[in-house]
Amino acid sequence: MARTETPVCNFGEAAIDFKLPGSDGRDWSLQQCAGENGLLVVFICNHCPFVVAIRDRLVRDARELQQYGVNTVAIMSNDPTDYPEDSFENMQRVAAEFDFPFPYLLDESQAIAKAYGAVCTPDFFGYNRDLELQYRGRLDASGKAPAPADARRDLFEAMKQVAQTGRGPAQQTPSIGCSIKWKTVAN
Repeated sequence: MARTETPVCNFGEAAIDFKLPGSDGRDWSLQQCAGENGLLVVFICNHCPFVVAIRDRLVRDARELQQYGVNTVAIMSNDPTDYPEDSFENMQRVAAEFDFPFPYLLDESQAIAKAYGAVCTPDFFGYNRDLELQYRGRLDASGKAPAPADARRDLFEAMKQVAQTGRGPAQQTPSIGCSIKWKTVAN
């Protein structure tokens, strides 16, 4: 598990469209996921300790952001061949167990992760109502273990600001996590 850090936010970059199968049995597009005031696209998986450490907080923040017109979608792009914990069946189990208030989508080809430039799990892309990138930072100070309960809610505060103003904060702390498990390409 290689620890990876996200790059700096490329403000204004357009969200990439997708149509991916969800753990709920539906296919989802970018427009179906978007909220009135924005969209949080999160690349996660089932097994990464960095994701496991923030899963409860992600669910909490996603629920609260809905009150500001910001929806969330989670995308799993890891290759489950070497990481069976990230299988579609396990995605369904995790989504049900944690009562995800957002679609949990499978990017089997990994094309969407590549198009977005996702590098790790978790990797957060926060968009405004025009689906322009405004946030590429961390959820909070959590690492492989959850941050203290009173830790600053970086992602929540940033996306609340995006919902209210259309702009994300100038200062953003990168997210850290496990590298995305890319498929091996045969030569």
